[in-house]
Amino acid sequence: MNLPRMGLGCMSLSHGYGTPPPMEDGVRMLQTALDEGVTFLDTATMYGGGRNEELVGRALRGRRDSVILASKGGMAPVDGVKKIDGRPATLRAHVDASLRRLGVDHIDLYYLHRWDKTVPIGESVGALAEAVAAGKIGAIGLSEVSVARLREAQAVAPIAAVQNEYSLWTRNPELGMLDATRADGVALVAFSPVARGFLADAVHDVDALANGDLRKINPRFLGDNWVSNLALLPAWRSLVTGAGCTPAQLALAWVLSRGEHVIPIPGSTNIAHVHENFTEVSVDPVALRRAGDLINHVTVTGPRYDANQSREVDAETFEAAA
Repeated sequence: MNLPRMGLGCMSLSHGYGTPPPMEDGVRMLQTALDEGVTFLDTATMYGGGRNEELVGRALRGRRDSVILASKGGMAPVDGVKKIDGRPATLRAHVDASLRRLGVDHIDLYYLHRWDKTVPIGESVGALAEAVAAGKIGAIGLSEVSVARLREAQAVAPIAAVQNEYSLWTRNPELGMLDATRADGVALVAFSPVARGFLADAVHDVDALANGDLRKINPRFLGDNWVSNLALLPAWRSLVTGAGCTPAQLALAWVLSRGEHVIPIPGSTNIAHVHENFTEVSVDPVALRRAGDLINHVTVTGPRYDANQSREVDAETFEAAA
């Protein structure tokens, strides 16, 4: 499927970064983003326990046909606890529930949010293929998977997109997924392309973050790891100044430079930031190269997830490759 060069990640409007804005404010922000030309929205069953899909659905009333809509299933809160469940029956239920919450009869792109390692991925993908055949979803995506899992899934049904974390400070897709998706004509949808706000120069004191903010338990934002990573910011700021753009714009320009099939989906609760992110800028290739030399898997300290979260994902890691 053809996706725009950038999408808007909607998670932070309901989930992940402390207390989210009131739903009405989130709806207004999304409507403004759509008015300004955003045409690709990304949500999930997991985000806010379904509230994010409801929010997105309200924002889309009367303008559904102007937007490519993506959601995800296979991971959801059960009795307040995150549960990864890729059984076909569960995925069928998740697809139907997503359609109801979004208030639509068709979701353009639906991802398996996490591979359930107790279920062969072919069984999960088979259930999503049934949803394609039924007209409930348009295409199948996978999230946080390895090339090996992509290949297994492709043996069952076409895969339109892989959504893995990719940014200057998370280079895991360069261990095979970047090339595999390019070769197969699969979109590589990059979440957290500005490193959870770090590359936007928006995080300076982790202790000041709101309770419930996922960065307060993320290894790269903690202890000595955080001290080391903060030490990268002065040189980053200098590079941004020379590039003639904002920090977030430079980070996004780098991700966009990785290939026409690479599609960042930065998120925000602030319409000014959305406008900034979606403003097209021209960055000199030399500045992009210097950005890559400064911020990368060698210079950044700490794993991208803690031990529990790391066990939940399947994507390649530099730790495993070492």
